[in-house]
Amino acid sequence: MTSTALPPAPSSPETMPAAPAKVSRPRRRAASALRSERPSVRLSAWIAVIVCGGFALLPVYWLLATSLTPRDQVFSYPPKLIPTEITLDAYTSLFANPQLFTYLQNSIIVSVVTAVLSVFVSAYMGYSFSKFRYRGRRQLMYFVLASQMFPQALLLVTLYSVFSAYGLLNTYTALVLSFTTFTLPLCVWMLKGFFDTIPDELIEAARVDGASRLRTIHSIVLPLAAPGLVAAGLFAFVRGWNDFIFALTLAGPDKQTLPPGLVNTYVGEAATAWPELMAASLVVSLPVAIAFMLLQRYLVSGMTAGAVKG
Repeated sequence: MTSTALPPAPSSPETMPAAPAKVSRPRRRAASALRSERPSVRLSAWIAVIVCGGFALLPVYWLLATSLTPRDQVFSYPPKLIPTEITLDAYTSLFANPQLFTYLQNSIIVSVVTAVLSVFVSAYMGYSFSKFRYRGRRQLMYFVLASQMFPQALLLVTLYSVFSAYGLLNTYTALVLSFTTFTLPLCVWMLKGFFDTIPDELIEAARVDGASRLRTIHSIVLPLAAPGLVAAGLFAFVRGWNDFIFALTLAGPDKQTLPPGLVNTYVGEAATAWPELMAASLVVSLPVAIAFMLLQRYLVSGMTAGAVKG
């Protein structure tokens, strides 16, 4: 008896070899075009970064170049981008002037106290706006924000009259209060946005465990809001460090900070000591630049907090 050979059984989909995926011609063209465009896009991005960076760093370079140029060559024509003769006389003269150390001490005291006071007050106000619900809350928030609309020079006359009536002129208190007045609105809104990102369930859990409101704020909320506190404090510090008109008007020679102090020292009616002024300005800018570099990640996270929530 002869047996007939049966045809082989069809292979299952699992055992069949996968057919190579066919890529359509338009897709291949689009992919090749994208690969060819990437180097040009990357080159354009680098060119834009270099141009913007050069535009931002050119004043800093000119500040440094002027401080290293001898005084008799500062106004040479045509101006030289790279000084041919370098001197450090402008920097050595800074340490020979004891009055500059007084201005530096005043700036440190005023800026640090302004930062601490602004963070202390804005932390409680921002937490109140973020986590509490009460009548007039929204109107009060907009009122705090609307206070930024008034020009600072317009309020200088009023503040001068108030401080003069209370005998606070030519004191640190006048400078700290005036600086805090203008830093509080932005600090409050910055911290309010950061507190919005903290879950309410975390606060409720602390209450269930028996923590009081103050214990919850100090032990749970504020440690989580450390980046926002650093960002607000750095903003308030820079505001007090860079101010010119309020420090010039509200403080006398003994309590003036660095910006008006440098102008009074190196800017005269007949001539201006440009190399010394540029050297002093560069040295004064270094603490703020170093603080920004050290606290950069806290500053970025604090400034962007609440951007997509709250």
